[in-house]
Amino acid sequence: MSEKIAYTLEVYKLDRRTKDGVKLKEKIDYDPCWPVEMNSVVEGYVKLGFLVKIFETYITEKNLITGELYQERYDTPHFCSPSNESFWSM
Repeated sequence: MSEKIAYTLEVYKLDRRTKDGVKLKEKIDYDPCWPVEMNSVVEGYVKLGFLVKIFETYITEKNLITGELYQERYDTPHFCSPSNESFWSM
């Protein structure tokens, strides 16, 4: 069986007033859990009519200057990430 992973759910609802046709309702961070547990939570939201995107909360990136690997949130803007040149050019 796979290991426990921290997940973030982005819950959207349909909203035709927006350009994409969906509106972000909430982001929910879950402590490390099994993927099977996460699927049951997602099914509950889908039954209520929401769209759900699942992301692993932390991803491994490589520091551009030192070459070291580190963990950062999946939604970190590129200009705030040491893995990107724009971070170091400010």
